[in-house]
Amino acid sequence: MPEFIGGLPLHPLIVHFVVVLLPLAVAGSILTAVWPWFRQRFGWLTVGAAAVGTILSPVATNSGTKLEARIGSNPGIERHAELGDLMVWWALALFVAVSAVMVLHTMAERRAAETTDEEPADGGGGVATQTRKATGQTVAMIVAMVATVGLAVGTGIHVYRVGDAGARLVWDFVEKNPPANSGG
Repeated sequence: MPEFIGGLPLHPLIVHFVVVLLPLAVAGSILTAVWPWFRQRFGWLTVGAAAVGTILSPVATNSGTKLEARIGSNPGIERHAELGDLMVWWALALFVAVSAVMVLHTMAERRAAETTDEEPADGGGGVATQTRKATGQTVAMIVAMVATVGLAVGTGIHVYRVGDAGARLVWDFVEKNPPANSGG
């Protein structure tokens, strides 16, 4: 993986993808969990955003480690790196949770389509089995929805914490170094 692209360090370029995709995945995950209309139309797109954000998180971390090796370290960089190292786990957990919601949603849709197409031939003997299966899937869906909302909130907060720590490093550097042309 290159360390620079077009003369710019890879880290800030990749970070911008993560900073856009993961908040979109956070918002989409919450909407997917709580709003059936959104889930039907954009749920799998949300899973895709979460997947790409998860894949790019370690790329951002790795490029940050390379950048740190070039510029040196300080307590702010170390804190940003520690937070960044945790980002992939938040992103992965969100991806798994919203994927579970969508898999359960798809299974429920298929089950509903099958039950409307086929009526039990024995005069209703299959109803108890279908009810148990539906109840189990309903409980699993509720658990997945609650987990998705909780992980989405946690991921959003963590994205903010990592980004805030990185932005403070950049702007502290800018504030401490006057413009080369004396501001004019």
